[in-house]
Amino acid sequence: MTPKRDPSFEPTETTQMHETMEDDGHGNEHAGTAPVLPKYPGIASTQIVLVQNSADAEQAYEAMRGADILGFDTESKPTFIKGQSSDGPHLIQLATDTQAFLFPVVHAHDAAHTESIAVVKALLEAKNIVKVGFGLGDDTRRLQHKFQIETNNVLDLSRLMRESKYREMGAKAAVAKYFGMAMQKSKKTSTSNWANEVLTQRQIQYAADDAQVALLVYRRWLSLR
Repeated sequence: MTPKRDPSFEPTETTQMHETMEDDGHGNEHAGTAPVLPKYPGIASTQIVLVQNSADAEQAYEAMRGADILGFDTESKPTFIKGQSSDGPHLIQLATDTQAFLFPVVHAHDAAHTESIAVVKALLEAKNIVKVGFGLGDDTRRLQHKFQIETNNVLDLSRLMRESKYREMGAKAAVAKYFGMAMQKSKKTSTSNWANEVLTQRQIQYAADDAQVALLVYRRWLSLR
């Protein structure tokens, strides 16, 4: 499945290229050109489910239990004090080709989150479902520590798709390479408070895109092999 381009987008000389300054190797700069990519559209807000009760959790499980692959990511409230450790994750994201499900799990033993955690645990521990995401090392460790979730069949695309042993592939680079699009990732949003009881629309969109784009990129990667 490939993200749909905006049908109104018509490449022109100004949209295809923009001027940059390049070094000719002798310390002299000259005008060059670099492609300007169309914006990655992201998942539609109507296809994002914020799991807030048992009915939402059941809906999420039914939508994902038969999947062959799920996009996967987590978000945690950032720490800014040296030596301070995070008590995240505070949000867990899982996505199919058409939907993204966001599970707020601020407190490990919160009764309101019991069913959400049970659903996430069942899906992440399922050996028959591949879970894919970017930069998942901390995510899996934190899930094990906070919720005793032993993830199975998880692929870290940052390592799987890296082009050299010294440089891992990030989501933005993967979207540019495999879809020819520019994915916007706001640092302000990524470092916002994911432990808030009410998430902003920007946080919801950011989190949903992070999970689903991993799945779409992986399917594209598989199709090219």
